[in-house]
Amino acid sequence: MKPKSSNLAVSTRLYRKLHKWVAIPLLLFFLLIGVTGLLLGWKKQIGLLPSTKKGELAPSAQWISLDSIQHIAQDYAQTKGESPEIDRIDVRPQKGVAKIVFVNHFTELQIDCTNGKIVSESRRNSDIIEKVHDGSIIDFLVKTENDPIKLVYTSLLGIGLILLTISGSFLWYNPIRMRKSKI
Repeated sequence: MKPKSSNLAVSTRLYRKLHKWVAIPLLLFFLLIGVTGLLLGWKKQIGLLPSTKKGELAPSAQWISLDSIQHIAQDYAQTKGESPEIDRIDVRPQKGVAKIVFVNHFTELQIDCTNGKIVSESRRNSDIIEKVHDGSIIDFLVKTENDPIKLVYTSLLGIGLILLTISGSFLWYNPIRMRKSKI
């Protein structure tokens, strides 16, 4: 074996060990990310995201105030025994509704912007899957500030994926280089 081929063989063995020792501990997490990513990509088509209902179509000047919509949503959550803290209000002018998503539970309310009636109350399963996908589900359950578990989780998996990509590329390319050097 030529010196260059010998060096390539040694480096290939090193990359194989690196690849194995990074891949094995992260295997289940990569599988989880793959499955949840696939579900998130298809969330509308498989019903994980509630469809947007239609409210009464009227010019926005005739709508009730955002403050009123907020109060309607908070009152509804309190009557259901849920936390009234709102994460976001997503107004859909073409449909005449406002979607309300809460901070501490996965309920989505759709409120008619013209008359304030609740046209839909649904569970946002896609939000649960998204939190599992990015690791923030643990921060959500433990109630941590600034998502420290999510940051560690995404950093470890991101670095692991980068290392696997680099080592996998060398595992693929080094045998080609060794064959070429023998010619």
